[in-house]
Amino acid sequence: NRAVLEGSPYVQDVVITAPDRECLGALVFPCLHECRQLAGLGAQASDVEVLASTPVRQWFADWLARLNEGANGNASRLEWIALLDEPASIDRGEITDKGSINQRAVLQWRATKVEALYRDQDASRLSAGSPA
Repeated sequence: NRAVLEGSPYVQDVVITAPDRECLGALVFPCLHECRQLAGLGAQASDVEVLASTPVRQWFADWLARLNEGANGNASRLEWIALLDEPASIDRGEITDKGSINQRAVLQWRATKVEALYRDQDASRLSAGSPA
């Protein structure tokens, strides 16, 4: 997965929110330990605070811009990403027995969040072309 490779060491996994949408978005499972180091926040900071920090949001905004550099049209361009503070759950089937992400289960369990993201009503959203 190009997005995960180019997102190293801060991106653990990515789930694309299409295909039945007017634009592409992505749910990003960040590597929270690495993001905490990037943020420069101590162990007392919550995961939400880490992901909302300026250094982390700036890094992910730059990463989104890099991913979109070669995109031609809406079919390959990510309009937004969302940094998830809750890891994928084995119990909900979001992770398969082999340890890979189950995109369908992620989208099913996080459908309310995805709807809020498409309405731009979720603080975890980073839009393409906007400052972090």
